[in-house]
Amino acid sequence: MTVSGKINTLVITVLLLAGLLVTAYVIEREYTIERKRLIDESTSLVSSQPQLQLAIYFRDTQGLKSSLSKFLFSDAIRYVSIVDVQGNNRARDEQPRSMGTFQPLSVVGLRRGISPLNKGISSRASDLSPPPYELLAALIGGEQFTDVTIPVFSAVNPNDENLTRSDFGRALADPDTVESLHVIGYVYLVISTTLILVSLAQFIAIALTAFASITLVCSLITMVVSRRITAPLTRLATIADGISSGEIDQTVQVDGSGEVRQIATMLNTIIGSLNTYKTKMDVDHQLLSMKVEERTAQLSKRNKELNTAVREVTETKDRLRKMAYFDSLTSLPNRRLFTEQLHLLLKLTKSNQQMLALLFLDLDNFKRINDSLGHSAGDLLLREVATRLSDCVRDSDVVAHYVDGGSKIDVSRLGGDEFTVVLSQIDSPEAAAMVAQRIIRALAAPMVIDGHELVVTPSIGIALAPRDAGNVEGLLKAADTAMYHAKDSGKNSYLFYSGDMDAAGVERLKLENDLRKAIERNELILHYQPQVDTNTGSVVGVESLIRWQHPEHGLVPPFKFIPLAEEMGLIDELGNWVLREACRQMKVFEKLGFQLPKIAVNVSALQFNPLFISRVSEVLQEFKLKPSSLELELTEGVVMNNANDTIQALHDLKRLGVSLSIDDFGTGYSSLSYLSRFPLDELKIDRSFVIDFDKSETDASLVIAIIAMGKSMNLRLVAEGVETHEQYHFLTENGANIIQGYLFSKPVEAKDLAPMLTPNHFKRQIEKISGELAAHAAELG
Repeated sequence: MTVSGKINTLVITVLLLAGLLVTAYVIEREYTIERKRLIDESTSLVSSQPQLQLAIYFRDTQGLKSSLSKFLFSDAIRYVSIVDVQGNNRARDEQPRSMGTFQPLSVVGLRRGISPLNKGISSRASDLSPPPYELLAALIGGEQFTDVTIPVFSAVNPNDENLTRSDFGRALADPDTVESLHVIGYVYLVISTTLILVSLAQFIAIALTAFASITLVCSLITMVVSRRITAPLTRLATIADGISSGEIDQTVQVDGSGEVRQIATMLNTIIGSLNTYKTKMDVDHQLLSMKVEERTAQLSKRNKELNTAVREVTETKDRLRKMAYFDSLTSLPNRRLFTEQLHLLLKLTKSNQQMLALLFLDLDNFKRINDSLGHSAGDLLLREVATRLSDCVRDSDVVAHYVDGGSKIDVSRLGGDEFTVVLSQIDSPEAAAMVAQRIIRALAAPMVIDGHELVVTPSIGIALAPRDAGNVEGLLKAADTAMYHAKDSGKNSYLFYSGDMDAAGVERLKLENDLRKAIERNELILHYQPQVDTNTGSVVGVESLIRWQHPEHGLVPPFKFIPLAEEMGLIDELGNWVLREACRQMKVFEKLGFQLPKIAVNVSALQFNPLFISRVSEVLQEFKLKPSSLELELTEGVVMNNANDTIQALHDLKRLGVSLSIDDFGTGYSSLSYLSRFPLDELKIDRSFVIDFDKSETDASLVIAIIAMGKSMNLRLVAEGVETHEQYHFLTENGANIIQGYLFSKPVEAKDLAPMLTPNHFKRQIEKISGELAAHAAELG
């Protein structure tokens, strides 16, 4: 650093330190004045409100709150409360900008050691920084609160009994008692240091601007003066540097006198001597430089070419290996590397007479996530699944993303949701079961994908070598077969392969083929189960239930083919048929003169989409059916899948005029805050609670709670699965008066339902049930 630079640095540093100290002092002084002003004004405000003593004594909450609002005259006062002499809080208020739950200190603790007649002032640190001034709070070392307790004096002794407002009025009017020093309570204020500084922002800005301006002017003056003083020395230093580097070869002239002129003369002498020597050296140096540069250029070019070639070969090799052996999406081994590793492990297993397990894992309902959130969200989900799977196994085991090797890599891996895990050197099949359970638990934790909280479940098939197969293809086929049976068994589970699964797999394939043709062959029919009003005995609605009249297997129940239709992508076609057939039958009942208020249709989660709303509108128009005659039954999972989109869709359906019902209520994860936002008309109590009400106090209490909640939300209640007189009595006694179940009728065809639609059809049966229950109760009594 030059002499001028050192002088400038020293002077500017001194100016900055002095200016900062003065500015800090001025700001601190102004802060102290402002804080004192707030305390003084608050004290004056207490003295100017004689009604405070009456409000405290008579515990007039409204009067106290009215007085409290006057103390929030500054944003710096974050909190104010009025307490009595025992420390009981009678009223409180705070600024709207307060963050979090504000916890004031105990007034009794704050005033410990302070005379009851004096103000109490103390400071404390806090982590409740006021938004949006968190940065300012951090700059001053954290938020500081000033706790102020101001005594409220009473004109009369508050310990006297049976005082009236007139007593206080007379005491206030009496000059002899005005100066009384009875303390009846305290006003407790919390003042924010940060917000005081915010209120002084303009003053602080002026102070900082003045400090910056003075510092800048003084710095400029210092630099000009120091430069004039040191200019000759700087010029000589530059000349000396030029001479040492060979850049100056002519005599120089420097302004100055005395030592400066002598130094310039010596430098000119040195320049003359150096010029002579330089002339001789330049010729030799130029010849040598030309040869060195030529050879250096040749070597550099060759070295660069070699480095480029090595790098390209290495990168190409690594890229080809990664493309050939690893999944580009999850970075797990792909099918090729997995197959090679499994083939090698099977050889080692056979030679060492050990056991190996292959876990074939498929994500349940992954297609629904791709369809609803998009493939990018599906990719993020697959990466997270891959990470969790890797954490569930040993380093010696193999986790692979199993994709179809016959497809293009970038396409097949985009939607692949099948993974494999190889467990080598296991002692028993139970070890594989433990890993499968660990995987299910690991995937059960919610995943946040693109702002959506998702829970994905796996179906896992387990095959053992050499018990189930001794080669790669056989082991994969066995594990895949077991995985499909796990999916058919309810998903989110694992199964070991057994030989009889192959026959079941063939039967499943045949059932899939038959289901594709079921609609074309008119093999689907609807059964109807009545919903009976126990007050009148009339049918107030029916639920339509699909059945499959298979030519070989007879009547196939829906729990066997509905999940199959969802997996095959046929649920939309199946659901549209049910909707249209139910509306057609409803129109037939109207023409026959039957008074059926509504017909209910179940809606699958995969069927509930924007196209479904337009489909409902089209079917209603096609059959000229009143929208109020149609009820759509949705499961809790459908409603809660995507709350915002679902609310919009439900409102669109309500605008059509149809009724909306929540089916199997209580078995899902509905949030009451969400349910209150949905335009629902009906809740259906799940049959599992109804059946077990007398076996579980929890189920009975839950049914009662659902009934009470439904009534509070003005919703119709339907209890399904009612089969016994005891269940009927329990439900009707607790307010559920619409019953659906085998007690009145099983699901029947339309021709068998028609006689039940006459008015009061079930009234005699209800009277008989009531009589039997009364007689039984009398016997017990």
